Amino acid sequence: MGHAGYAKRGRPDILCAAISALTIGTINSLEELAGEKLNVTHNEETGFLKCVFESVLQDKSGFLMDSMVFSLENISREYGEKYLQIKFEEV
Repeated sequence: MGHAGYAKRGRPDILCAAISALTIGTINSLEELAGEKLNVTHNEETGFLKCVFESVLQDKSGFLMDSMVFSLENISREYGEKYLQIKFEEV
């Protein structure tokens, strides 16, 4: 099965691809375009991704994050929480 569990084993998982494009694209934009310092942890086998910001986000970075969350929440509503669970943790 793909990371999202949407496709059968050995088949392309469109949900995994969409989620990966959104999250990796946002992380790259935060680092390269907004100049944010991030601590990123990921596991390619499980699809786990954790991103910790080293300082308070700039306004433009907040907009990038809002855009990513909006898109991920739409995917979760469309395909169901069986395939995508979004968890927030403020520290």
